[in-house]
Amino acid sequence: MNDALLEVRNLVTVLGQRTDILGRGLRGVRAVDGVDLAIRPGEIVGLVGESGCGKSTLARTILGVQREHAGEILLDGRTVGGLAPSVARQARKDIQYVHQDPGAALDPWWSIGRTLEEGLTILGNRSATDRRERVRRALTEVGLDPAMAGRYPHELSGGQLRRVGIARILVLQPRLVLLDEPTAGLDLSVQATVLRLLRDLRGRLGLTYLFISHDLAVVRALCDRIAIMYLGRIVELADTEQAFNAPRHPYTRALLAASPRLDSALVSDVPVLGEPPKPGAVPAGCAFHPRCNHAGEQCSHRKPESEMIAASHLVSCLRWRDLPAYTVPSRS
Repeated sequence: MNDALLEVRNLVTVLGQRTDILGRGLRGVRAVDGVDLAIRPGEIVGLVGESGCGKSTLARTILGVQREHAGEILLDGRTVGGLAPSVARQARKDIQYVHQDPGAALDPWWSIGRTLEEGLTILGNRSATDRRERVRRALTEVGLDPAMAGRYPHELSGGQLRRVGIARILVLQPRLVLLDEPTAGLDLSVQATVLRLLRDLRGRLGLTYLFISHDLAVVRALCDRIAIMYLGRIVELADTEQAFNAPRHPYTRALLAASPRLDSALVSDVPVLGEPPKPGAVPAGCAFHPRCNHAGEQCSHRKPESEMIAASHLVSCLRWRDLPAYTVPSRS
């Protein structure tokens, strides 16, 4: 994708690979297993999947906190993967990450202002006056009183902590923001406030988001496209309405069927079989086939490749053509 702000190509991240005290190599787990993804400027791409599928690891790898073992990460067409830490810090400064639990990500002994200034100091901003002014502007951008800079994390509510987490990256003036479950644990009214804030900031500041979430209703309301992830791979990628109204991968359909709603079908219908396998014991062939109601003999030994089945719609499934017509679940 020539106009992509961010592009990852065949990205692989292995966790736990090391040598023990006897010199034996431990293979580790492929938490991200050959991911291809491109995000255009100003776009919101949702990343959805079960816990442990590799969503946060993918985000940390893009950020540079986790080192990739293979593949490429490109920002504005320039490679930013595999660089020395000091060089990578400058190369990836346009990418910032909002933690899933902002309270845990803040030092309880530091004031909000000092925490927000820290990133500027690390990037080499030596002007205390400029740092304080940028902190004031960032707090104002997220709807907080600049006087909040003198307070401490334990003095803030959950919604305020989310806003501080967003302000923490706004002071660094990013272009791409990785949002890891930004509405998790919030009541509905606060969720709506945070989502409005994110949408407003995108419009005013020209931000681009990779939005990680389990909440399909939130993803549908906010995102332009959705990537469905299973055991380290993206198995379906489509425009939001296409993904919800015409999903072609059995796993996507299972996630949509499992989304809470008020009818009783969810009680009687089992949308997916069993539990996901351990990341260190991924089945041969299609990783999803042991849990799939539509798996065929070839699925147990042949690994599917991503296939373009419609405009902007990719799916990684050997039997997508054989699936029955999809019925949109009732919202009643």
